[in-house]
Amino acid sequence: MEQSIHISRLAILPLLMLAFGFTFVIFASPLWVSVLWLIPIAVAVWTLRVRTLVTADGLQLRRMFSSRSLEWSQLKGFRFPKHGWARAELTDGSEVSLPVVTFGRLPQLAAASGGRVTDPYAAADRAAREAAQAERDARDAEQAEQSDRPEPENGPA
Repeated sequence: MEQSIHISRLAILPLLMLAFGFTFVIFASPLWVSVLWLIPIAVAVWTLRVRTLVTADGLQLRRMFSSRSLEWSQLKGFRFPKHGWARAELTDGSEVSLPVVTFGRLPQLAAASGGRVTDPYAAADRAAREAAQAERDARDAEQAEQSDRPEPENGPA
């Protein structure tokens, strides 16, 4: 299963609004001010290009001006800094940033990795479901045990 982790296409909408706002400044100014249009265009290209693609073979990292492929065998683990994108620790000891991957995207990364990456959310959810099921089973067993006991008969008063 192939999964693309990318920036939402909705991020283009504010860029279009910014370009529209620049239009008034550009038309009222000298010609060289038209380079302001390059700002929203460059950010839009960056938004559409940057992504991490998770495949059965590994990860494909796309940045603004470069791309890199990592096989699963090259990966030792992942690190999630407090700010910024996740970092992949490689077997050679180096680290590579994973564009757009944050701790919140870990379930998406885990689902696409085919079990190579564990999802801590799913593990915690599974443990909670198993504990709730064990509690229900114990309660059902106790109720069944109580229903199997004969009720004491009341004798004549």
